[in-house]
Amino acid sequence: MTRVLCTALAVSASVVAMTASAAFAQDWQPDRPINIIVPWGAGGSTDQVTRVTAPILSEALGVEVIVVNQPGASGAIGTQEVLNAPRDGYTWTANAIANNATYSVTGLLEDTNIDDWNIYLSVANVPVVSVPADSEFEDFGQLLEALKSRGQDITIATAGVTSSGGTAIAALSDEAGFDYNMITYDGGGPAAIATASGEAMVTTQLAVEQTELIRGNRLRALAVLSDQPLSLEGVDPIPPITNWLPDMDLAPDYFGIFIPAGVPDEVIATMDKIWADQVQNSDAIKTYAETFGAVFAPSYGDEARALAMPVVILEACSSVERGEAVNDPSTIGIDCETRTETK
Repeated sequence: MTRVLCTALAVSASVVAMTASAAFAQDWQPDRPINIIVPWGAGGSTDQVTRVTAPILSEALGVEVIVVNQPGASGAIGTQEVLNAPRDGYTWTANAIANNATYSVTGLLEDTNIDDWNIYLSVANVPVVSVPADSEFEDFGQLLEALKSRGQDITIATAGVTSSGGTAIAALSDEAGFDYNMITYDGGGPAAIATASGEAMVTTQLAVEQTELIRGNRLRALAVLSDQPLSLEGVDPIPPITNWLPDMDLAPDYFGIFIPAGVPDEVIATMDKIWADQVQNSDAIKTYAETFGAVFAPSYGDEARALAMPVVILEACSSVERGEAVNDPSTIGIDCETRTETK
């Protein structure tokens, strides 16, 4: 767990601790199913935690909450679908908040930023660098030397340029100075499976997308993008990337459910209560996080936005440094000279 993540979780615990209630006043009574569009393929990190969370929301709201996978364009297609939908409270999305906040910087979506969303975070995730079990690479040091010397010959499976795996390998490349050959899939789960099957030499997707493959000895985990080891039950601790790249910038990658701004106030008031009373006390999400190498970190509203900004700033400014930014981060209120928010 990174130092930043430890601090963020401490803030979260102190700010959002609230008294649970078995029955709470509900301002909004939905009268039909709610769709949560996951803009990635089935089995990936976003899909996993959303399918754990949806039944909690369904029970609290009294209607079916349906998870719909709509992958494409590194999550931009499904996200645009939500932005285009009527703002009646019945169409939501789920993602890593850094994606929703920076799509306009990368040019995948125009005129959108973090404040277009009401934010409900559930877990923080960390990328893991893994190779097939029979790989020539025994540790990250060997892989790093190969990347520096063989560059484009090393294939990296991710869910796309702006996915957690895509930004992880880009950050590693920036820090260590190497080229690579990215192969993209419709989600982190498919990318991890493809690597285990030998379609790619490396994956940098999230721990939650790789855990079962690592436990099953189909993937060999070489490093976690953290300054602390990652412990998974039944697996040797995965060493931190700072063992090899001690100065690498790291920030927690928060995931959750996002409701477009402009929906009726009662929708948000109701969801705030559900998140406080149900999600923040959810044994199901806690168990999921503990089992798959995520961190249980629910928050909502202004606190969630504040916790999200470090990774949003990191991703936005890193895209500029890599020459991938289509629009300057200043257009969404980020000053990359100071690595701060300006609005």
